[in-house]
Amino acid sequence: MVVLNVEWLNQLNTKKVILASTSPRRREIMDHLAINYRIVATTFEENLDKALFPHPTDYVKENALQKALEVYSRLKANGESPDLVIGADTVVALGPKILEKPRSVQGAIDMLTSLSGSTHMVYTGVALIAPPVDGSDKPRILVDVEGTEVKMQVLTKELIEAYVATGEPMDKAGAYGYQTTGCLLVKGINGCSWNVIGLPASKLFFMLQKFMA
Repeated sequence: MVVLNVEWLNQLNTKKVILASTSPRRREIMDHLAINYRIVATTFEENLDKALFPHPTDYVKENALQKALEVYSRLKANGESPDLVIGADTVVALGPKILEKPRSVQGAIDMLTSLSGSTHMVYTGVALIAPPVDGSDKPRILVDVEGTEVKMQVLTKELIEAYVATGEPMDKAGAYGYQTTGCLLVKGINGCSWNVIGLPASKLFFMLQKFMA
């Protein structure tokens, strides 16, 4: 692993950094950034009413923020003092419709059928939360979002059913995993590939740089 000798990154690696996610994909991406961190699973229930958000980007930003806030608040209540909590949320959006993880095999089949031959967006909201530095009780918060355009191949019913039968789609937003077998379903992407996997590495890196400044 290549480690960048950058002053702000060296300073960050002396801090208590928390990733509010148990996603193995996000953990792998964090490892690529060579950031010292530990995982604390969020207990935030992702049950926000999508109808209240004018655009999928607003929805993923709020989900990411609430995930990070839940972990930050819980750790503080338990007497811990995290220096930084990172939260993230990823959705697939076909037009204005948000496609999260399928709840059933038929749901996965229906999602992939709707995506077949079309272009959709993958959005990841990223939230950073840190203790205040001005003596107030309000934490410092930085929230942003990354979008990647994905073009799907035309998928036959046989291929969709065979892919769903692998079980891979069941814990993936949009019912496919770009980092594994699901990449075979994708014709091409326009934007950050890491974002499609679940965490936009470059976006996060420069958010951290801004936050540390």
